[in-house]
Amino acid sequence: MHSAPEYKLRIDKWLWAARFFKTRSLAGDACRAGSVAVNEKPAKPARDVRPGEIVTVRQGLFLRTLQVVAVPRSRVGAKLLPDYCTDLT
Repeated sequence: MHSAPEYKLRIDKWLWAARFFKTRSLAGDACRAGSVAVNEKPAKPARDVRPGEIVTVRQGLFLRTLQVVAVPRSRVGAKLLPDYCTDLT
């Protein structure tokens, strides 16, 4: 794995790095709009996420439920996505 056990990352960066938003600013806007929650609590863009936490993201009418597996250092390729999150939707 690319991350240490105690490694954490801002939720807006994690959503961008895990390819749920095309830009980090779109991820931050979704957080500010109340469309992102971590462990069932609304998440601001600066909220840190750690492996094991559950993230829910509302994109239009679709609600995705994701479990953080690891925290990438930078944006990951689509093929590596399962190494960083599990889709529980």
